[in-house]
Amino acid sequence: MSTPRHRTAPEHTHPDDVPVLTALAALADPVRLTLVRELAGSPEWSRACGTFDVPVGKAALSHHFTVLRAAGLVEQRDEGPRRVNRLRRAEFDARFPGLLELVLRTEPSA
Repeated sequence: MSTPRHRTAPEHTHPDDVPVLTALAALADPVRLTLVRELAGSPEWSRACGTFDVPVGKAALSHHFTVLRAAGLVEQRDEGPRRVNRLRRAEFDARFPGLLELVLRTEPSA
């Protein structure tokens, strides 16, 4: 008989507590940039972790979301078996005005 697995709620860093270099490093990775762009084009709390089109496995995807949470860019919550996400756009924009807008309008590299 197996015991049920309980997921720990993810920890979130508020953008006010994020140094600019941490934010820039989080946005510099192509996979994380793709995650941010896809979240920016989706309604809040509508995207589960497994619904993103990125070329990484589950463990690497989890790491990328951890980095984005630590940079104050993403908030996550559990809804049943799914972990859903939202881009913390307003909070991040208040901390780093114009940065997210610039990143989102810049074309991805080929």
